[in-house]
Amino acid sequence: MKNKLCILLLFIIFVFNSCDILRFSQFEVVTWTPGIGYHGEPENIIVSLNFSHDPDKASVERNFSLTGNGNRVRGNFLWNGKRMTFTPLTILEANIDYTINLSADARNTKGLSMDEAFNYDFTTRPDNERPVLVSYFPAMYEQIDDQRTKVTLEFSVPVTLRTLYENVSFSPSMTGFWSLDNEDRLAVFTPSELWINNNRYEMRVSASLTGINGMNIEKDFSSIFTIGIDSEKPYLIEAKRISINGNIVQLIADSGYTGAASLPVENHDWEKDDKLLLVFSKPVDSVSVRNYVSAEDGPNLVLESVPGFNNEVILKFDSIPVYESRFTFKIKPGIKDNAGNESKEEYIFRVFANGKYSKPPTLVGIRIPMAPGNETNPELKYFDINSLYDDIPIKNENYPSGESVRTWIELYFITAEGAKIDPFSVMELFRIDTSNNVLSFSARQVKTDNFTIADPQSGMEDFQRIEIAGNLINSTSFGIINFQIAPGLKDSLGNQSENLFRISLIK
Repeated sequence: MKNKLCILLLFIIFVFNSCDILRFSQFEVVTWTPGIGYHGEPENIIVSLNFSHDPDKASVERNFSLTGNGNRVRGNFLWNGKRMTFTPLTILEANIDYTINLSADARNTKGLSMDEAFNYDFTTRPDNERPVLVSYFPAMYEQIDDQRTKVTLEFSVPVTLRTLYENVSFSPSMTGFWSLDNEDRLAVFTPSELWINNNRYEMRVSASLTGINGMNIEKDFSSIFTIGIDSEKPYLIEAKRISINGNIVQLIADSGYTGAASLPVENHDWEKDDKLLLVFSKPVDSVSVRNYVSAEDGPNLVLESVPGFNNEVILKFDSIPVYESRFTFKIKPGIKDNAGNESKEEYIFRVFANGKYSKPPTLVGIRIPMAPGNETNPELKYFDINSLYDDIPIKNENYPSGESVRTWIELYFITAEGAKIDPFSVMELFRIDTSNNVLSFSARQVKTDNFTIADPQSGMEDFQRIEIAGNLINSTSFGIINFQIAPGLKDSLGNQSENLFRISLIK
C-alpha cells in the first residue's frame, strides 16, 4: 500500500512539472525576416517566420497577413520544419510601408496558442526619399467652371502645412487655407473667396517645399488653369522646324496670299527627318490640328503628338520628301480648343527641302587608266556626267583583245555633308553595259581608301572617291559603253538616290 502511494505521488509531481514545462516554454515567433526598418531592393525581400514549437500550419496560415499601405498582399506559403516562408503573388514594391501580423489565435501542433499577437513593420520607403509631386488638380491648362473649386497636390511622402503655406503661391494672388489628408500626402487648398471668372491663374510650387524628412522637391513646378467659360478663339503663335539633332528653327509665314508681299517667302534647309511644330495660343485638339493642316505637293502629314488638348502639336511626314522639292504647309481655320472655339485664321508656310544632310549621293564623274600596267604613266582619263558620247581610247596594246586585264575604275560622288557612300550599295548597283559587245568588266573589289593612284582627279579633291577594281576584257568591236549606277544608291546618313546615273562613251 505504501508503495502505491509513493508511485501516485511521483505521477502527480510529474504531471505538474510537465504542465509547468508546457506553460513556461511559449509558442512564439523566435526569428523573422526581413526585420524592421528600411529594406532596399524590394524584389529580393524574403518574408519568413521561425517558430519555437512545431506550428499547426493551417492555423498559422489562417491567422497570418501581410499588408502594404493597408492593402492586403496575397501570396503562397512554403514550409520547412518550423520555418514558414510567405511568397507574394507579385513582387513587393518600392516606397511602401508593410506590416506582418500573426494573430494570437495561431497554435502549435499540441494546440498551444500564442500568448500575444506578432505584429511588426518594415518599409521599402527610404528615409532620405525626396518628395515627388505625384498628381495635381486642376491639370495644366485645364478650364474649370466651378469658382469654388479646390486645388489638390499629391506627394510621394508626407508633407507639413507649414511648407505648403511657405512654398505654394498663386498668381493672381488667392487667399485660402491648406489641409492634409491621406497620411499627410494629399494637400488640399480651399480658397477663402471665389476664383475670378474668365481669369487665368498660375500655381507655383517652390523647389524649397520639403517632406517631413526634410528633403525638398529639388526643382520648381508651375501649372496654369483657367476659371470660367472660355470664349476666346485659338490662334497660331508660331510654327517651327524640329531637326533630328534637336535644333529648332522658326518658320516664316508667307503673307503673299493676302497681297501684302510681292514675292513668296520660302523656308530653306528642310531635312528629310524634320518635323513640324505648331504652337497655339491655348490648348487645342491635336486631332483637329491634323485634320486642318496639310502639306501641298509634299508627303502626307501624320500626328506625332499624343491625341488630346495641347498648346504644342508636332506633325511629321509619313515618307521622306523628295530632295530639293518644294511644298507648302497650309493651316486652315477650324482648329478647336477644349471649349469648342474654332480658329479663324489661315496660315501658309512655303518650304524648300534642300537640307545639307539630306542630299542623296550623286555620281559626277569617272576616271579610268588607259594603260593600267604602266606604273609611271597609267594614262588616266576622266569623264564627267556631261561627257556624252566622248571617245574613250581603250587600245589593243594596253587592253589586248580577248585577254582579261586587271584594271580599275574610279567613281566620284557628291554627297550630303558628313555622309559616306555605302560601298556595298555601289558594288550592287554599278554596271557597264555596251553595244556590239565592245568589252566586258567583272568587278572584284570596292575600295574607299588605299587607292591604286593616291592623288584624286584634279579639281575633285572635295568629292568622295570610290574605286572598283576588276578584270576588263576588250574586243575588236566598236560601239557605246555605258557606265551606270542604278537607282537606290545609299549613304551613311540614310539618304538614297532615286536616279539612274549614266556616263555614255564611245569606243
